[in-house]
Amino acid sequence: MTTISKILEYNKDFIDQNRYEEFKTTKFPDKKLVILTCMDTRLLELLPKAMGLGNGDAKMIKNAGAVISHPFGSIMRSILVAIYELKAEEVCVIGHHGCGMVGLEASSILKKAKQNGMDEERIDILTNAGIDLTKWLTGFQCVEESVANSVRLIKSHPLFPKNKSVHGMVIDPETGKLDLVIDGYKDIKSNSINIPSLISEVSK
Repeated sequence: MTTISKILEYNKDFIDQNRYEEFKTTKFPDKKLVILTCMDTRLLELLPKAMGLGNGDAKMIKNAGAVISHPFGSIMRSILVAIYELKAEEVCVIGHHGCGMVGLEASSILKKAKQNGMDEERIDILTNAGIDLTKWLTGFQCVEESVANSVRLIKSHPLFPKNKSVHGMVIDPETGKLDLVIDGYKDIKSNSINIPSLISEVSK
């Protein structure tokens, strides 16, 4: 039986037994919080439990490393939707120790891509088209610095409201201990951003 077959079989029992009832909530986060965190499997249940969050309490956005790599990408868009349309009032960026993005080099991913049948010519086409695969696929060296950078990018975004707090934390994926990196309550005023410079950067 395949993984998907097992999931669908389990899902049928889940529905038949009305086990979904305990998870009913609305699309609006009860604690008015939106969280950007890493997709690490260790955080799937640990993070919300370590924060005392239940189903419906927060909007959860995940990617590799809890990184905002593009000011007008899907992550930033999701944060803005959560703030303006879904009644979230605070943002929390949460990285974690032992993250796979720490020290990640593009060469490792590209090597594995080739081992999985990726044609060298396709990589060359992307490179010749001006796509910097090395920059795009490279991780970071310090999780605290990465979290702080994501917080800065959110706060300085031209569409992000100045009266909303953005916090930064790092969680231990073994114990769930949270360390505060950026206290958003102490930095409620956003630094202004040079919009023409931002547009220029995005266009590169």
